[in-house]
Amino acid sequence: MKTKLAIIFIIVFSLASFGKVKLPKLISDGMILQRNTDVNIWGWADANENISVSFVGSTYNTIADNKGNWKVVLADLKPGGPYQMQINSITINNILVGDVWVCSGQSNMELPMRRVSWNYPSEIEHSENKYIRQFLVPDKYNFDEPQNDLSSGTWKSASPENTPDFSATAYFFAKFLYEKYKVPIGLINSALGGSPVESWISGNALKKFPKYYNEAKLFRDSILIKKIEASDRARSNAWYTLLHKVDRGFKDPENIWYKTNLNTSDWSTMEVPGYWSEETDLGQLNGVIWFRKKVEIPSSMAGKSAKLILGRIVDADSAFINGQFVGTVSYQYPPRRYDIPTGLLKAGENTIVVRVISNIGKGGFVPDKQYAVVTKDTSINLTGEWKFHLGAEMPPLESQTFIRWKPTGLYNAMIAPLLNYKIKGVIWYQGESNAERPKEYLSLFSTMIKDWRTNWNEGNFPFLFVQLPNFMETKSEPSESNWALLREAQLKTLSLPNAGMVVAIDIGEWNDIHPLDKKDVGYRFALAAEKLAYGDNIVYSGPIYKSMKIDGNKIILSFTHTGSGLIAKGDNKLKYFAIAGNNKKFVWANAKIENNKVVVWNDKVKNPVAVRYAWADNPDGANLYNKEGLPASPFRTDDF
Repeated sequence: MKTKLAIIFIIVFSLASFGKVKLPKLISDGMILQRNTDVNIWGWADANENISVSFVGSTYNTIADNKGNWKVVLADLKPGGPYQMQINSITINNILVGDVWVCSGQSNMELPMRRVSWNYPSEIEHSENKYIRQFLVPDKYNFDEPQNDLSSGTWKSASPENTPDFSATAYFFAKFLYEKYKVPIGLINSALGGSPVESWISGNALKKFPKYYNEAKLFRDSILIKKIEASDRARSNAWYTLLHKVDRGFKDPENIWYKTNLNTSDWSTMEVPGYWSEETDLGQLNGVIWFRKKVEIPSSMAGKSAKLILGRIVDADSAFINGQFVGTVSYQYPPRRYDIPTGLLKAGENTIVVRVISNIGKGGFVPDKQYAVVTKDTSINLTGEWKFHLGAEMPPLESQTFIRWKPTGLYNAMIAPLLNYKIKGVIWYQGESNAERPKEYLSLFSTMIKDWRTNWNEGNFPFLFVQLPNFMETKSEPSESNWALLREAQLKTLSLPNAGMVVAIDIGEWNDIHPLDKKDVGYRFALAAEKLAYGDNIVYSGPIYKSMKIDGNKIILSFTHTGSGLIAKGDNKLKYFAIAGNNKKFVWANAKIENNKVVVWNDKVKNPVAVRYAWADNPDGANLYNKEGLPASPFRTDDF
């Protein structure tokens, strides 16, 4: 009997000893650990609890401190796997050792593969790769203190089921790296749309920016946050409730304006795409406008499943075909691609109705996008004349307070929990949300990079970032540009050690802050990584301005990163150079390549003092490249 009691005591004691261990979300099934370095495995347990970690034939022992914190260090792991790890009674399966990259920034990093899937029709279908994995960090904020763990998250390998949730930029980046090095690539996707750089900086580092530091302290007040959120919610709910109530499109239940047999003889017409403030007499009006169009569908499309493609719409829309609802989007940025169910389209006349809500600013259909009904083999163009009618006019809806973007909040919740996890480097895609205040960006961005490097305690790991792409309408004459100023701040950030920049002024879209081409961004990221992280002797950057020399009425420009030589891509003539004399007024200039330098002049500027290149929100047509096909960064030689 005593023997049985002793055995029971041992079992109970063992369960107590090994039952309290808790691991961070990152330390979980499917994780990828960083190769060729000492890797931290950490967690929490009862005070003074014995911890045993077994991995790849080695066992590491430690004791939790009096607060229950513990950590072991796995020495110099070599690439490979899958492996299993045992931590007391916890088993972690399917572990790989390779390279881990943090992928951060705002929406262009966050943008998932599903949002660009039609741009790469077979990519997701053929994405199966157990050696490329993503950990998606939940979108959270915290102003109180840096958090020691994430609220949720799992490692998932690339596959037709999982890849739609991968960051598109990060996925292509990982794919290019894996194809070259055949080493597992782990992606920690920690990005949030709309976030400014100051939200990603720690409180200690932010002290040098009193404006943002004081704002961060203000939002430590949870009561204030709840009050603001309640006020925003009440204001928005009241606006939309009233909108629905006064919308004449819903007044008569027998003749709701999406029905097919509606009498529209008193409706006006408008060219779509376009904005009603510019195309109609409505002016800058907010509220609801209903649009209708009759289209002829051939018998070859009738009855088939199809897509209703409505480009982009500002701000929100609901779409109907032949009186049946087919889709809605509540804000302006996502592309509208609605599934048309089998059997809804009929041969002959079909009616498409779009109810558009504009809550502030101009409303309508974004130009230069696709508007069509499409099947696999056929496309019916929807651009042209549509009928429209005012459903309700409303006052502008005051914008909500985006608390999640306030200083330090994202650092505390989405970066601090990662700091024990060893990484290869960071890829960063952000800047749009700081473009209205570009002059402080160099200091803020540089501070953030140094802050992360300090707190990760891995030295100057590679930090690779995307320069702002081309966006907005082109200008006929040289002009000032906040986007150009922010690109300049990003360019100057290259003065930091082991920093690399992807130039993207040729792969943006003038009418979309979320350009679809994420494959080229991922490829250029991979080139920068091959050089800065992997040490390959390659050309990884386009030309970067180095110096200027005035020679009579000409200015001669020298560059670094010229590769095999400078070229004017697609044309024998260089474009988007401007020159100025002492009056500081820039005019378009002639430019040509001579001896791997660029000579710039305008015969009307006799005594030039400065040159600018691609200095615009959207420098469409800027074509200075190196022969490796990488574009030159925008720059200015002045600081007027």
